[in-house]
Amino acid sequence: MTIKASATREIEALIADLTGSNSVARDAAVARLTVIGPRAVERLMQLAESGTEAGARVAALRALEGIGDTRALATALRLTDDPLAAVAAAAVSLAGVFMRHGQGAAAIDGLTALALDGKRAEEIRAAAVRALKDLEPSTIAPLLKSLAGDASAVVRAEAHPSPPARLSRSRRRPVRDSKNGAPTLEPDAAPSHWRSVSPGTELTRVVDEGLPDDAQSVRQMLVGSGKSTALPVLVRLVDRIRERESAEAPNQRAAWTAARALAHLVLARRGSRVALYDLRESLERASDPLPVDALAALSLIGDSSCLEPIASSYARSTDAWWKDHLTDVFRAIVERERLTKRHAKIKRIEKRWKPALGALWAGETRHGIGKAR
Repeated sequence: MTIKASATREIEALIADLTGSNSVARDAAVARLTVIGPRAVERLMQLAESGTEAGARVAALRALEGIGDTRALATALRLTDDPLAAVAAAAVSLAGVFMRHGQGAAAIDGLTALALDGKRAEEIRAAAVRALKDLEPSTIAPLLKSLAGDASAVVRAEAHPSPPARLSRSRRRPVRDSKNGAPTLEPDAAPSHWRSVSPGTELTRVVDEGLPDDAQSVRQMLVGSGKSTALPVLVRLVDRIRERESAEAPNQRAAWTAARALAHLVLARRGSRVALYDLRESLERASDPLPVDALAALSLIGDSSCLEPIASSYARSTDAWWKDHLTDVFRAIVERERLTKRHAKIKRIEKRWKPALGALWAGETRHGIGKAR
């Protein structure tokens, strides 16, 4: 894939945000790099395997996990042996994405070897076991049996035969083939720490008992425990935040909009489209650009039903930044859904927003994908 000079500059600016000390800018950069997708993979792999501080490397691995490009598997498997526990754990999570992909055998073999290695840190071994539990019970049973008597109590507990809550097989996560960058939807490919688990997190409590006064607190909860919160709780959280958002004064609303966008990104990274309706409606209603987390979520799980709201928003807007990002999301969806200009959705867009479609489609063909056929 040819990377234009302008894209390279943008990627480098976002990489700089990953290596900076501003956590908000870092999270935004992860989301934006997820939207950019395959064009950022090589640079993210370089950062993940560099000697920079752990937070930046973990952020790079998170972005690679969101992109799901198979080129990152080799990096993930190498970094499961990293001496920094946070980096190794993030690498395990990334490797787990590919277990049901064409390179699944390599991912499974690497994680199995890690789970069985008594010389490795027990937390990392346990993380590998959790990732492997996304496989069929009959596949993972021999490993769990062999670990039932492991010297590590942490590993023994993780290997307990009680089946964890699992994502439905209808949950699908985009995994990008490294040869052409095209996402394919793989069943049960979400990392283990994104599975639904029993409610009990702080997010469950705030959904049941009421949101805090500070939207930033909700964002921190999502970062800390969103990945282990049951999917129905996250959907209810989206509804609660939307209600709070609409009740706030205009100058306070943006913070809650950002919190809702992050909740959508957590759901999208788990391959869930259950709240996609809310993203579509947000696009349809938006008079201002949505937060970058919402765009990243749309890039990951948006479908053809999102294309008309994207075209409408593009046609209404005069904001160059927003139009550029809408083009990226439009491109990601068209590529994932393998749509051509003959598709009924595209024909409807052409009828209602012909100039917008021309710009959106031209944006795709500049990058060599989604060309009219």
